[in-house]
Amino acid sequence: MYKFLQRLQAAETLVADGATGTNLQKMGLKTGTIPEELVIDQPDLILKLESAFVAAGSDIILTCTFGGTRLRMKESKYADRVKEVNQRAAELARRAASAREGVLVGGSIGPTGLLMKPLGPLSPEEAIAAYAEQAQALAEGGVDLLVIETMFAFEEADAALEGARSVTDLPVVVSFSYDRGVRTMMGVKPADMFKRYREKGADVIGANCGTTLENMEKILQEYAAVEAGFPLWAKPNAGLPRMEGGQSIYDVTPETMGEFARKYVTLGARIVGGCCGSSPEHVAAIAKAVKG
Repeated sequence: MYKFLQRLQAAETLVADGATGTNLQKMGLKTGTIPEELVIDQPDLILKLESAFVAAGSDIILTCTFGGTRLRMKESKYADRVKEVNQRAAELARRAASAREGVLVGGSIGPTGLLMKPLGPLSPEEAIAAYAEQAQALAEGGVDLLVIETMFAFEEADAALEGARSVTDLPVVVSFSYDRGVRTMMGVKPADMFKRYREKGADVIGANCGTTLENMEKILQEYAAVEAGFPLWAKPNAGLPRMEGGQSIYDVTPETMGEFARKYVTLGARIVGGCCGSSPEHVAAIAKAVKG
C-alpha cells in the first residue's frame, strides 16, 4: 500500500526531503570531499541527516548518490567501488526511512559533470552504461523509485532514463534544473521538457534547484499548461544564495517555503520538497503547509 505509484494514483500529496550537500557542509563536510565518500567513511552522518528529514515529515528521502556515477566518481578514492557506494547509500536511506511507516526512498541520479558529444567528450553509449550501473546498484540496494535530477540537457537526461529503464522497472522521476530563470543553461524550455519525457514514459516530471521560488511557480505553470493533472515534482532551492564569510547563505524562511509549496500543489505538484539551502525545518514547514 505504500508504493509510490499507488500513492500518486490515490491523489496523495507527498513531501520530499531537503538539501543533502548544503546540510552536510553545515555538519562538517570538508571542502573538496564529495558527499558520496561519506557513505563509507561517515555513514552515521548521512543517517543523521536523512533521519532528521524523516522526523520533519518527509514521505520521500533521497539517497546520497547525486554524483554516484562511475564517470563523476573517477577522481574519488572509491572510484573502484561505485556499485558498493550506491548500494550502501540505498541501505542507509532505508534504515532512516524505517523510523516512520510509509516513508519511501528515492535513488538520486545526477548529471555526470561532462558534456555530451559533440560539445564534450562523453558518448551516449558511455553515459547510458554509467547510468545503468548506478540505477541497478540503487535498485539492488532497495530504493522505491529513481530520481533523475538537476538535468539541463536532453542528451544526458535521455541517457540516464535509457540506462535506468534498461536495468529496472522502478518508477522514474525526471527533473530538470532551470538555472536561467525558466530556461536551463542549455536553453531547454519547461514545455519542451515536459512533452519529451511524457512521451518517453517518465512517471513523474519535475524541476529542482534553479533560482527563485517564483520562477519554480512559473515552470510548474508551463508544465501544467501542456497537460493538466500529470504528477509533477517540485524541489526548489531556498532562494538564491549570498556569500558570507565564504559560506553560501540562503535567506528564504521555512514559512515562505511552506506558502509556495501550497501554491505548487494547486498547480499540480504531487511531490514537494526543497533543494539547496533547505533544512529539516524547511521540510517541516512544507509538510505543515500541504498536509495541515
